[in-house]
Amino acid sequence: MPRILFLTTAHRYNDDRILYHQAKELKSRGYDVKICSLSSEYQGCIDGIEIESYPVLDQSSDEKTRLFKEVCNTFRPDCIIGSEPLAIIAVKEYRKRHRTSLIYDITEWYPSMRMVREYSFFLKIFHTLKFLMIQLYAGYLSTHFIFGEKTKRFPLAYCFPFKKSIILPYFPDDQYIYTSIRQPEAGKIKLCYTGQISEEKGIGNFFNAVDRLRKLRPGLQISILIIGGARTEKDQAYFETLLKKYQWQDISIRKPASFETFTEAYSEADICFDLREINFENHHCLPIKIFYYAASGKPVIYSDLKATRRFVDISRFGFLVDPEDADAIAEKIITYIDNPTLYKAHAHGARAVFEEQYNWATIKNSFVDFVKQSMLK
Repeated sequence: MPRILFLTTAHRYNDDRILYHQAKELKSRGYDVKICSLSSEYQGCIDGIEIESYPVLDQSSDEKTRLFKEVCNTFRPDCIIGSEPLAIIAVKEYRKRHRTSLIYDITEWYPSMRMVREYSFFLKIFHTLKFLMIQLYAGYLSTHFIFGEKTKRFPLAYCFPFKKSIILPYFPDDQYIYTSIRQPEAGKIKLCYTGQISEEKGIGNFFNAVDRLRKLRPGLQISILIIGGARTEKDQAYFETLLKKYQWQDISIRKPASFETFTEAYSEADICFDLREINFENHHCLPIKIFYYAASGKPVIYSDLKATRRFVDISRFGFLVDPEDADAIAEKIITYIDNPTLYKAHAHGARAVFEEQYNWATIKNSFVDFVKQSMLK
């Protein structure tokens, strides 16, 4: 059977999309699969998938390129799936010599806002253009494209319209879902925030909304569940400032859960939140966890982002809000508290839309067929 090699710089070797969905699906169909990541240390096999991963994110592009070339020349793949421009560019010579398919799986904006955030205004423009040219070069070298969502098709699908592509959303496989449909107890509510703890991702908006809820319903017993961590010292300091400001008693803070246990980790929560900032980049990116919340039967309250509004049937299991409007968010929570029938409808509706639309089973065959077709000479 053909040999498939996944290359990624920024994603870990056990990334949910790469390992638990794409790689495992190809392995189950009989393909020989390997993952090479440059963000963490691991060498071995997971469920028959070979892993070669190194913690070299801080090293030079030349060193990263050397490692990718070495892995590629040793494994000798028939198809390469890369997640970042460097991964695509690094194997251009191998692809040319062996006429392999080179699939670029685009799941992130490139360049992203965080890549140019620290530069001055004029340097932002320069580096944005530089990174954009790198992205276009990777698109030129690629033979096929996989787009994580429709908005990520820009600019590559428009610059290279004749290259074959598919949209492959971030839908979860039901085998990794712990379904926990609840009915809140009278006078109690448990609210949940997961993921990266930072101002941009909305932890401050979440705290503000909870504080407003406490003032509107002083007799309500409110529990807070936070699963995640800060990535930078600045984010950690911001979070500690929030904790010091509010000093709530019934708050549980847990470390990030593994992918296999993620949906079980928040099973006792009644409502899940994502109140990230509204900006251009966020407007055009789907918050992936929304599909996991739906699959596990959790009503949600999310920032009113264009991508979410356009591509997710949120009306069946939640509300979209202005993330900075604490009063409006608190009122949505109260709507669930005062209307148990609506809460129940949204909890069951969440699981229903997952089963009907947002699950891996609905897209896995198109993914495998696309990879297979890419290798036909």
